[in-house]
Amino acid sequence: MSSPFISQQSFFKTNTQYRGRFAPSPSGDLHFGSLVAALGSFLQAKKNDGQWFVRIEDIDKPREQLGAAEQILATLNSFGMHWDTDSLTHSPTDNQRCIVQSQRIERYEHVLEHLITLDRIYACQCTRKQIKQLGDVYTGTCRDLCLPFKGNALRVQLPNVITAFEDVLHGMTHSAHSFAHEDFIVKRKDDLFAYQLVVVVDDIDQGITEVVRGADIMPLTCRQLSLYQLFDVPPPSYLHLPLAVNQSGLKLSKQNHASPINSANPKPELIKAFEFLSLPIHEQLQDLTVDELILWGIKHWDVSRLPKQQEIYVP
Repeated sequence: MSSPFISQQSFFKTNTQYRGRFAPSPSGDLHFGSLVAALGSFLQAKKNDGQWFVRIEDIDKPREQLGAAEQILATLNSFGMHWDTDSLTHSPTDNQRCIVQSQRIERYEHVLEHLITLDRIYACQCTRKQIKQLGDVYTGTCRDLCLPFKGNALRVQLPNVITAFEDVLHGMTHSAHSFAHEDFIVKRKDDLFAYQLVVVVDDIDQGITEVVRGADIMPLTCRQLSLYQLFDVPPPSYLHLPLAVNQSGLKLSKQNHASPINSANPKPELIKAFEFLSLPIHEQLQDLTVDELILWGIKHWDVSRLPKQQEIYVP
């Protein structure tokens, strides 16, 4: 089987335009932490005269909330962040014009079949409890058992492993050796594709040149870079923004019941997000509209001014 990324390899060699993205999961409304990630990725793209895409990461169907995807898109629009139409999108919906992962299962199956032909995929029957008892790191227990694919999780064995990368904000960043070398799951026992595989396939297919996201994803980056290397596709650069955390040090998230942002009155939280990203809104700017604030933010966006701590408390 030929590589499923031949056309993308050609695209990366000839494309010079910045292409960024925001990829929320429709497990609930956007909260302040996700607003920061969306705004940071949007401003970075537009400051670089680039395109900014939205991808609905609904691959984990059990966690999806009905209507959340539509609400997320409406919220982004109300905050002045309007996404570009992606000519590389494989199956855009008429009203959203953005990638929706659940519409791309055939694409992921194609890539998985490619990995199988390379003899890089094997089945694993180990449970999370068993792995935790063995030190919380999977050590290849099932690698040579030749278990059937049906009814088991599928793991990838990488020929070469990336253990460090240069983050745009944080500089050289290292991953724990055991974590980076772990054969991670690419398709779950319940037949759902895992995040690690689909995020790389989507970023390649969209020609993403830089990924701007929260620092909580930073430890996973080396695994994703290892997949890029396996696919022989040039990787994007990565910029990990500080996480917004609560008083207990927990990141603001849907799982931690973070309050949804108010799309009916977006200015206060937009201004708060600008300040979080070291773009303080001076008093004379308070009367600007949302769209005017966004234009001001693009003009004044400066990565070098971003706070370098990985977590920032938000009252």
